[in-house]
Amino acid sequence: MDLPITLAPPLYLAAVLALGIAAQWLAWRLKIPAIVLLLFLGFGWGYVAGRPEDYLESSILFPMVSLSVGVILFEGGLNLRFREIRETSGVVLQLVSIGLFTTAVLTAVAAHYLVDFSWPMAALLGALLTVSGPTVILPLLRQVRPERKLGSVVKWEGIINDPIGAVLAALVYEVVAHPAPNGVAQGTMIALGKTIAIGLGLGLLSGWVVRELMRRYLVPDYLQNPVVLAIVLLLFAISNYLQPESGLITVTVLGMYLANQRDVTIKHVIEFKENLRVLLLSVLFIVLASRIQPSMADLRDVGWGGIALVLFMVLVVRPASVFLSTLGSELTRKQRLFLSWIHPRGIVAAAVATLFAIGISQAQPEMAAEGKKFVLVVFLVVVGTVTIYGLSLGYVARYLGLSREDPQGVLFVGASPLVREVARSLHNEGLSTLLVDTNPQNIALARMDGLPVCYASIGSDFVHEETDLGDLGRLLAMTPNDEVNTLAASEFAEQFGSANVFQFAPHEKTSQRHQRVPKHLRGRILFASDLTEDQIKERHESGFVMKKTTLSEGFTMSHFREKYGDDAILMFVIPDGGRLMVVAADSKYEPKAGDKLIALVPPEKASNGESR
Repeated sequence: MDLPITLAPPLYLAAVLALGIAAQWLAWRLKIPAIVLLLFLGFGWGYVAGRPEDYLESSILFPMVSLSVGVILFEGGLNLRFREIRETSGVVLQLVSIGLFTTAVLTAVAAHYLVDFSWPMAALLGALLTVSGPTVILPLLRQVRPERKLGSVVKWEGIINDPIGAVLAALVYEVVAHPAPNGVAQGTMIALGKTIAIGLGLGLLSGWVVRELMRRYLVPDYLQNPVVLAIVLLLFAISNYLQPESGLITVTVLGMYLANQRDVTIKHVIEFKENLRVLLLSVLFIVLASRIQPSMADLRDVGWGGIALVLFMVLVVRPASVFLSTLGSELTRKQRLFLSWIHPRGIVAAAVATLFAIGISQAQPEMAAEGKKFVLVVFLVVVGTVTIYGLSLGYVARYLGLSREDPQGVLFVGASPLVREVARSLHNEGLSTLLVDTNPQNIALARMDGLPVCYASIGSDFVHEETDLGDLGRLLAMTPNDEVNTLAASEFAEQFGSANVFQFAPHEKTSQRHQRVPKHLRGRILFASDLTEDQIKERHESGFVMKKTTLSEGFTMSHFREKYGDDAILMFVIPDGGRLMVVAADSKYEPKAGDKLIALVPPEKASNGESR
């Protein structure tokens, strides 16, 4: 087939990366799963520019895909902390054992009868489609934001299922691709034992080595991320050389070890790997999807049976596995229903399916046609499950009352009288608030006011690990200390987004050379660029009060400014739709009729309307 365009390899690779990042950005704007756009762009890119093998040798391409999957699973392991599942470890264990086995068996049966796979290929498909993974689970959790305990269960199941499901699929693959007349069971058990031993042994040993290298300062800071990446790739390759697919367990265990040790900080490693994961995913999905160029005969071969398989997995397989796995657990009916509606497949299924199909075609040429259909069905399941869950999970979670999507609550750093007054004004509007402070008197007074509080340092792990922040979507750092405010803004910029972290204007007005807090580390400046904490505190102590005013056609923003003067401080705007807007020095929004304003105004001008 003549292609519309033929590119030079460097241009092809650059175009793939550009398309992937564009898909990520567009998915963020449209609030849909990025994988859906990546896959469809990949399918189209294959017809436009050809298969990746036209530009890269297969001997280079597929090892790169395999190594990339290893990095992605390592990054997933870095997100697993044992303290997250202290209350639900039993449920997670059952989901990755009973639930995984149920999924594999039911999917294999459905693949045989619905898509007409032979029993060996159906078993391989069932084993492979037990995987889920961080590439699809974590974005969905960020979008829906369920309660912390439930989110931890979903995250742990999805990430742990990846290496277990991939190893299970590898064992089945060996039986399918290299059948032996005798000793299949014995050989499989030996291979399983070697896989577990190598994966756990190398993973734990390498985790200890990395920790000691950092703890003893044997690696300079600027080399820590490259060293860790090199170790991950080397271990993944060595493990797979010793025992196929054991590398998936090795890198996941390594990530979990580093995530749960307390001797050295790995935040910079996590940030680096998250950025790398986005790049790898953007490239991998487009590259792998561009290999899929099915003919009409291939599509007819999969046909309605493939669609029926996807629906069967969503409507029957997943609910059945969750029901059996959560028998006797403390999960509520709504929580079980939520778990029953989230199990998308991601990059591990797509990548491993591609590698398996190539291996089967080489080892068993008579199964080449079935191997091609195998890949097509896996991609259909990836697209179908990601689309179904990605577009509907938010509605399901809201219907069940478990979603905290786009939370409007505010996390306040500090609990001074001014902060308590501001927090009370939002609390009375029905918005969630949480005040974090290390001053016991401030905490006690806030608690007496009926405000939720946390007696801790904002930079401590306690706030992240022991406090449910699911209803909170903004941070206001309002302490007298510029450094503490900047620390808080920097700490929560990733979780809330840099657009939603705010702090007081710094006290000093010195030149850039003498600034104690660099500008690039700060959050957005609250209220106005020339209003420091001292100035606002002085107005509050002089009697300024919080006042709520709803604008109308007869009382506009101009009237508000004219009535309350330049000393009034506009703090929040709640538009007619109810979404809280924090006023910042760089805000461009002009309040209009129907908007509710919350401002700190002079006492002599606050006689009318609601005020405190």
